Amino acid sequence: MNIYIIRHGRTNYNDLGLCNDDPSVDVHLTATGKQQAQAAAEKLRDVKLDRIIVSPLPRTRQTAEIINQYHQLAIDTHPDLLDIRSGLEGKTVDEYFAAIADDPLNARINGGESVLDHKKRVLGFIDWLKQQPEDTILVVAHEETLRVFVAYFEGNIADEHLRDIDIGNCEYKHYKFDKVEGNNI
Repeated sequence: MNIYIIRHGRTNYNDLGLCNDDPSVDVHLTATGKQQAQAAAEKLRDVKLDRIIVSPLPRTRQTAEIINQYHQLAIDTHPDLLDIRSGLEGKTVDEYFAAIADDPLNARINGGESVLDHKKRVLGFIDWLKQQPEDTILVVAHEETLRVFVAYFEGNIADEHLRDIDIGNCEYKHYKFDKVEGNNI
């Protein structure tokens, strides 16, 4: 199976440095984010995609819709691709990092999930993905979510170093793995 993972384009909340995991909040691609998605669309236009899967947050669907102009596929939503539930909706990312500083992997703020809770959820999605019949899938998600993909597919990345993985807006990666046994190729 071929899997392409891509982070959504730049958003108004990226510009403000704010946390968001609530799909009802107006977080959308900026003009820059739309340009980034268009550039990614051009790079991916000749890839024969069989399926596109996004998180429930609108910024991933907006990015996917721009990329999808060359593929004309249905865009599916999967809840396990949601960004980390920080517990600090609309607060700054700096406030989030300060709140989890004492235990960055296990801290849960205001009913949110820890980094390890989030990792477990995303790994569940990867296990589900292995069972899908399509050969080439594009996943549009969030930096925190895609860090788990990178750690899984590239290996040897300790949980303490997940946050060291930087994935820019509309940066994508391509991985291959054996669907039958789930082994990385």
